Amino acid sequence: MSTARTEVEQWDVVDVSVELRSPGNPFDVRPRAEFRLDGPQDGRTRRQVEGFYDGDGVYRVRFMPEQVGRWCYRVAGPDGATLAEGAFACVPASGDNHGPVRVRDASRFRYADGTPYRPFGTTCYAWTHQPAATQERTLAALGDASFTKLRMCVFPKNYAFNAAEPARFPFERHDDGTFDLTRPDPVFYRDLEEQILALQRLGIECDLILFHPYDKGRWGFDRMDPEADERYLRYTLARLAAYRNVWWSLANEYDFMREKSMDDWDRAFATVERYDPYRHLASIHNGTRMYDPASLALYDHHRPWVTHVSLQHWDVQQMRQWRTQWSKPVVVDECGYEGDLPYRWGDLTAESVVDTFWTAVTLGGSVTHGETYLHHGDAIWWAQGGDLVGDSPARIAYLRQVVESLPDDVAPLDDDRRHSAPTLGIEGTVYLQYFGRHRPAYRIIELPDDTDFTVDVIDTWTMTSTPAPGTYRGPSRIDLPGGPGIAVLARATE
Repeated sequence: MSTARTEVEQWDVVDVSVELRSPGNPFDVRPRAEFRLDGPQDGRTRRQVEGFYDGDGVYRVRFMPEQVGRWCYRVAGPDGATLAEGAFACVPASGDNHGPVRVRDASRFRYADGTPYRPFGTTCYAWTHQPAATQERTLAALGDASFTKLRMCVFPKNYAFNAAEPARFPFERHDDGTFDLTRPDPVFYRDLEEQILALQRLGIECDLILFHPYDKGRWGFDRMDPEADERYLRYTLARLAAYRNVWWSLANEYDFMREKSMDDWDRAFATVERYDPYRHLASIHNGTRMYDPASLALYDHHRPWVTHVSLQHWDVQQMRQWRTQWSKPVVVDECGYEGDLPYRWGDLTAESVVDTFWTAVTLGGSVTHGETYLHHGDAIWWAQGGDLVGDSPARIAYLRQVVESLPDDVAPLDDDRRHSAPTLGIEGTVYLQYFGRHRPAYRIIELPDDTDFTVDVIDTWTMTSTPAPGTYRGPSRIDLPGGPGIAVLARATE
């Protein structure tokens, strides 16, 4: 018996289920399926997909069709025998379904349908390991905010301000507290899938961290052997790769996982590349080794399976250098958090966080927000989710609003002779320039001599935009308030 939908939107999920009884460990059985689009064939119209065991004798194969048309499929068991055959119609995407995010060029992303995507991210490492009420509060807070990416872990964390024992784990647990690393827990994964889909409905990409060092021997997930790593990755990929809003972060602070070598990380990337037929975005995030960018200890982001650069560093003024170094989009996923923890990474002011966002964006990159207020009580956003209480999220939303008001083709303008401050725009059309911590009373903006421009003076903290009087062309003096956090937006008149 098999079940599957007969009509699905482009980039949505087809889920084919079959019943199969087999001796031994059912997780050792992995059905495979081929999905084929009627008509001329290319790499996207014929896909091989690995299935997974979902408990109670049921196996599933999940598929994300990337092209409209009639698709046929055949599911085969380990012996090659046919378990299911069928067909479905893939219809055009609608509403906010723009497909998975892809790399557009060395500084930008876009959705599969060509719509620009700009990462305005936040961090809730272990929110899916919290009680249901906390998860609901987290989703409500995300619904009220303006983030487009959420960084989160598959495995639970054993770390500062987050030591509670989760209700479920990615693997089945024995009575003595140990885990059977050959038997994933389908219930855990079903809960995780529900939250990934909840993020999708909010328009948020799920930047899923596959490994991290914050176990410290409590559960042992940070020191699994290569065979267990591969089993875990293949099962996770089989279940989750068909969700269009998933990104793969191979690890957070990979260099703190002392039991793993560069060969282990290469092997993990190879597994992801082999078993993700859709080539979702994939990165790996460093701990301290980024402090010496020339160090050979830093993972080589030039490698083709690394789609974009994910960094930990506090100085985003180096964004242009990083873009040039790797010729890939750069996301500083950890640059410090707004909060009051007794750690230098968790006690930043909201003003400094907002300044970092504006600096990174106008230099052609992006950063990821986090919130670490201890005084809030039972939950710290960065670890557990819950409620957003800081002052930076509203101002990050304002920055997103400003950037999304610009033409789709805006890019960093790196000509220091013309643009003495970080500038995003299109030459001759639009310029968004940010002065950061500097407090000039006026600046000379280099505009084209043959076009009139209007200029707005933006206060990034008060979230106000004030038109400068008249129009401007050529080198133009713009009077400014003389305080920090000021930007100017110059637009060519019609």
